[in-house]
Amino acid sequence: MFDQDRWIEIFETIKKNKLRTFLAGFTVALGIFIFIMLFGLANGLENTFEKYFKDDQLNTIWINGSRTSKPYAGYESNRRIRFKNEDLEDIQNKFDFFINGITPRITISSEVGYGLKSNNYTVRGVGPHHQFNEMTVIMDGRYINEADIFNKERNVVIGRLVKQDLFGNADPIGKFVNGGGRSWKVIGVFQDDGGDNEERMIYCSYTTLQSILKSSDEVDQIIVSYNPDIGYDGAIEFEKNIKKYLKSKKKIDPNDPKGISVRSASNDMQQNEQFSDALNYMIIFIGIGTLFAGIIGISNIMVFVIKERNKEFGIRKAIGATPNSIIALVLQESIFITTISGYVGLFFGVLLLSSIGDKLEKTYFITDPYVDFNFAIIATLMLVFFGALAGYLPAKKAAMIKPIKALNEK
Repeated sequence: MFDQDRWIEIFETIKKNKLRTFLAGFTVALGIFIFIMLFGLANGLENTFEKYFKDDQLNTIWINGSRTSKPYAGYESNRRIRFKNEDLEDIQNKFDFFINGITPRITISSEVGYGLKSNNYTVRGVGPHHQFNEMTVIMDGRYINEADIFNKERNVVIGRLVKQDLFGNADPIGKFVNGGGRSWKVIGVFQDDGGDNEERMIYCSYTTLQSILKSSDEVDQIIVSYNPDIGYDGAIEFEKNIKKYLKSKKKIDPNDPKGISVRSASNDMQQNEQFSDALNYMIIFIGIGTLFAGIIGISNIMVFVIKERNKEFGIRKAIGATPNSIIALVLQESIFITTISGYVGLFFGVLLLSSIGDKLEKTYFITDPYVDFNFAIIATLMLVFFGALAGYLPAKKAAMIKPIKALNEK
């Protein structure tokens, strides 16, 4: 029930004790502000981790050829293992049930220009599925498709920074760039969360690049996407089976640690999940620690405030106030101050976090720090509750003091 007289009394008390009110309110506001900032910055650190370490699809296997270290089946050691187009088809046929997609990758470096502008870029010959392996986002136009592969079209998809270097603000779609003594038609512009290096690349059909490289059908790397439903253990087994199959196909000693290199993102996935869990635990630890620090600070302030008001409580009891009315007055006042102060701290914390954006990314690896608003509200209410509880215990003790004893306190 709304008690107007009590509210008038509370505001009069606050007005008369500005310093005391400020100290209590400032402690609450600072506690929430620090909590919001630390929690938000920890989330920003996790955002950076997501951005730079989860750039590629995790259900992916990268297969590379290297030199053998042992002789086998009439072949000498130190033999260079190379993959060809037929290897892609054989892997697809052999493991069709497990494979979502497969693509080769051929990488060269070439000077590419448009008009008077030119630069040296990494050019990758790939298949259509490469877009999903790299989680490439098409901004304009389209990606390499099966028709480009079949017809060996001289079409290219350029990175956002390549477009910026060569075309500025102009639309590059349909225009022709020069590279390797040939003209290439720009059919798309992409962006990639992997960073600037990824966005300074150019993609083309791997068959087109093979035809330019003296009609070779060799590929540098094979990238396989598997069905994620097989899980971590299934991915490890799938990786072993592919490696075993290719060693047999390429006549490599089964015990040779070299010759075929297979890197599975399943290992990265497990490590990423472990690191992500560690970050989450750190965030929870920071949140709880900051919350407890705020509670302790409020408790200390409230004990001091109640002790300072002992004489006031003695006078109130001497003129007929009951212990419960004194406790209710103190609780109402403390809840009011902590609630207002808590949301002031919340407001400034959220405001500062929203203004940071990616300003701390390069120096402190913190990207777009944030805090879940509902969680922040709950944390503020918790701080208010414990602030009230911290005021209740000393207020109850003070309300039980005899008036004569309270009035004699110095």
